[in-house]
Amino acid sequence: MAEPEKLPLSGIKVLEFSHAVMGPSAGMILADLGATVTKIEPVPDGDRTRHLQGVGISFFPLFCRNKQSLAIDLKAPGTRPAVEALVRRSDVLLENFALGTMDRLGLGHADLSVLNPGLVYLQLKGFLSGPYEERRALDEIVQMMSGLAYMTGPPGQPLRAGASIVDIMGGMAGVIGVLAALRERESTGRGQMVKAALFETAVFAVGQHIVQHGIDGQPLVPMSVPKRAWGIYDTFESAEGKAIFIGVVTDTQWKRFCVVFQRQDLLADERLNSNGGRVDQRSWLVDTVGETCKALSTEQLLAKCDEAKLAFGPVNKPEDLLDDPHLNKDGQMRVMKIPGGATAKTPRLPLEMDGRSFTVRDDPPAIGQHSRQVLATAGLSEAEIEELFAAGHVLEVAP
Repeated sequence: MAEPEKLPLSGIKVLEFSHAVMGPSAGMILADLGATVTKIEPVPDGDRTRHLQGVGISFFPLFCRNKQSLAIDLKAPGTRPAVEALVRRSDVLLENFALGTMDRLGLGHADLSVLNPGLVYLQLKGFLSGPYEERRALDEIVQMMSGLAYMTGPPGQPLRAGASIVDIMGGMAGVIGVLAALRERESTGRGQMVKAALFETAVFAVGQHIVQHGIDGQPLVPMSVPKRAWGIYDTFESAEGKAIFIGVVTDTQWKRFCVVFQRQDLLADERLNSNGGRVDQRSWLVDTVGETCKALSTEQLLAKCDEAKLAFGPVNKPEDLLDDPHLNKDGQMRVMKIPGGATAKTPRLPLEMDGRSFTVRDDPPAIGQHSRQVLATAGLSEAEIEELFAAGHVLEVAP
């Protein structure tokens, strides 16, 4: 695994005990930013997420890029010294197993903070402290509980978002907590427990709607219902039937729209001079704008939206992004090799720092690919490492 150089979290060592999406996404962000993240996997089959099918086939390779893999039997008494050696040399431990699992393994915060008082311990769960904290949760469940699914689907038809957004946002929230805890450690010298959870993450995402109801007291209406704050904020079709979302959200943008799309008649209509007026006239205005768009080819429509400096974008499928010129500029949409031989493009982390971007440096690892290297770095002797391999407590698979 290549050593990350000149990256923000270079030198930070992370132990990851996780599966599925929430924990691995937190580990991926830390790894993308330069931390050395060691994923702890069970012997002999590794993280169960490796073996998912269908929509889960992408979970392991995407969220485990840039990581090391140590395959070790945590329940074997002979592995305890190795685990403790790793903990002593780590800055962060993150886990998203069922509540109580790490405690039963002797790897809870209370035990490990004695071994390493500076350890930042990230616990990723379904719920934060409160009556629900012992419940298990999934992304879909908290989307339903939080009202996110209600606000997404048509009336009476709650609909989950089309990606694991709460898992990923929860992982991001955990990373924010870790970075804050590392900052506090600089002054206190001590680590701490950090918690992030799916339910509270989903509720945070719908905070705008909660506050809206608090202000006006009106029943909330799903976002799928055309109750717009702007006169033109809709999906329109080109001559070829390509759907393009267009937003005209200021009076200045409306004037530019009318000029560029050669609709002087609309510009002269006093009823449309303000956004409020355009909202009032939506019953016919949206159809009129739709006719104007339908008369243009996709290329022409996109070009005119760009010329008018509108907010716009084509309605794409995820696979349409593989050749997107913006995403692929300077090779940012990089190809990674997946264990088993397949390859796939993967998006970069969605931020830049001082002109730097963060993406795949190392392919997702094979089961235990770095076991020997990790144990040696932790200070185990060659004889101790060989003993663990001979007993079958540690596994190493070539990529």
